[in-house]
Amino acid sequence: MSGFGYRIADGKAERVSVKDALDGSARLAWIHLSATNAEAAAWLRDQAQLPEYLVEALIAQETRPRCDGFAAGAFLNLRGRTQEDIDSSDLLASVRIWATRGRVISVTRKHLIATDTVEQAVRDGTVSDPGDLITAFATAITNDLDPVVADLGDQIDDCEQQLDADRVFELRRRVTHVRIAAIGYRRFLNPQRAALEKMAQLPGDWLATDDRAHVAAAADRAARMAEELEAIRERSSLIHETLTDLRAELIDTRSLIIAIAAMVFLPLTFITGLYGMNVEGLPYAQKPWAFDAIIIACVAISTGIVIYFLRKHWLRR
Repeated sequence: MSGFGYRIADGKAERVSVKDALDGSARLAWIHLSATNAEAAAWLRDQAQLPEYLVEALIAQETRPRCDGFAAGAFLNLRGRTQEDIDSSDLLASVRIWATRGRVISVTRKHLIATDTVEQAVRDGTVSDPGDLITAFATAITNDLDPVVADLGDQIDDCEQQLDADRVFELRRRVTHVRIAAIGYRRFLNPQRAALEKMAQLPGDWLATDDRAHVAAAADRAARMAEELEAIRERSSLIHETLTDLRAELIDTRSLIIAIAAMVFLPLTFITGLYGMNVEGLPYAQKPWAFDAIIIACVAISTGIVIYFLRKHWLRR
């Protein structure tokens, strides 16, 4: 088990060990654990003296964003980006937070990028109570995700501008990548919005009015990002259908060219095959001008077939 603690009092934050953060002398104690093993569960149960249902919620392996209110505080699960290796089907790592008056315990299995931002806010003195800390987490996560979602939208814009039959395979890969990422992020942003909205409406005086407003603002941003991701997913599907049509058109065009070439050479092959037989009685086979005549006839037939296709507009795209 690894982690750190902060004791915050009178606008000053002191980083301490996890054990020392629980001495109760500070206005706010923040304990952050990075743990995946039984040692973390034992510490939460024995040292932090949390009930078993909270311990299980804080160390659960697979979680979705949610918020549960209790008489003493609230449990909040949020999802944010991480730079550590993560399953491609699960693009966001979770942070589980138990907040009560004077104490916040957060647990992660993967280090979130937002954790560094929150820790910097604590050191800067902008966090003085549990509401401030939850607001810092919610704001940091949404601020970190916002440019990622915007970048996905920009990639889709680029793909729409580059739609071309000659780039079908390259664009299909890019669109598929963007669509998978949009689905992966949207999967958690919708429940995250609901969790933040519920947090903003929880009863209790440990969450100040301004903190509720900031959490609600983070929920609004999460909702906006979820809507944008849904739009990206729909645009990706439309572009994918367009690329499929372009690919079919490209295949049809190439098939038409092959068919035309076959139609041109079919009579020529018949004539040359006929006069290539080693049998007696072929007309004009012994004439010195016969070869030239066959060549001229082949050229005339080919020209006639091409002119016929042009008049039928079969050679125009």
